[in-house]
Amino acid sequence: MSPLSLNNRVFFLKIVFFTLPIEEIIVILHDNFLIMNKIHFAAIIAALLFTGCANEFNKVYTTNNVPYKYEYAKECFAKGKWTRTTTLLTDLIVVLKGTENAQESLYMLAMAQYNSKDYEGAAATFKRYYSSYPKGDFAENAEFYIGQSLYESTPEPRLDQSATVSAISSFQEYLDLYPDAKHKASAQQRLFELQDKLVRKELYNAQLYYDLGPYFGNCGPGENNYEACIITAQNALKDYPYSKLREEFATLLMKSKYELAQQSVASKQLERYQDAEDECYGFINEYPDSKERATAEKYIAKCKEYIKAHINDENIPTFDR
Repeated sequence: MSPLSLNNRVFFLKIVFFTLPIEEIIVILHDNFLIMNKIHFAAIIAALLFTGCANEFNKVYTTNNVPYKYEYAKECFAKGKWTRTTTLLTDLIVVLKGTENAQESLYMLAMAQYNSKDYEGAAATFKRYYSSYPKGDFAENAEFYIGQSLYESTPEPRLDQSATVSAISSFQEYLDLYPDAKHKASAQQRLFELQDKLVRKELYNAQLYYDLGPYFGNCGPGENNYEACIITAQNALKDYPYSKLREEFATLLMKSKYELAQQSVASKQLERYQDAEDECYGFINEYPDSKERATAEKYIAKCKEYIKAHINDENIPTFDR
């Protein structure tokens, strides 16, 4: 076959593109390689292959041959073509409902969604599978991947943690249902990670309150940022007693109590300086080697100084801040 002229090349490609098999088109292009450079040749081949695959998929997608369509979807799943798998199975699960392939198709759809990072869709489909087939072949895996999908969609600690709470609940339910589950270790590890995210969220909130300090623009009547920091830190220490961030909460608690004493009205200062002093001693007792020990000792000295000067005061105003 003689090489094509440059003028006829585009017209020729338009014809063979839709009338000949891809294999024959590649042979023709190869025979005419002299009029193309290597980059152009490779680009055209890649485009043809891609278009050929797309045409094949479109034919499968529009066919009414359900068994053939399902086998093609399974083949796509095996090859990791998650978007194509999801597209085909989204339609097929309706047709296959009540058949021997109903369970498998629904589970594959959920896994394809998960692997394509559609975690919200995956969680919903895994839930649908488990509610439909609680004793099904893939029930245990589906229950695990409900939590795993929610886990993957959880945001960074400073943002709303509703998804984190839901993921924790799902993993706990999984462990309750399957105490000897094959994913037990992974579920337990995820629970630790998710709980740590909640702790970090509380630490972020406490730190924010402390940083706002005497600013009252965000406070309601009778509210105070240092008091908000104290409450947040105390609750976190109570709810997560074994957290690795315990010292950070204790530091904010100590500092906030001291700052609150300084900012308080005279009628409350003595009591709050005494409370701050006790907190500082408790901090040193629990964290004797802390980098904040010097801060605690400085606060203790200032608290003692104020308490000594005012312990016998009798005429302290009684209005509140």
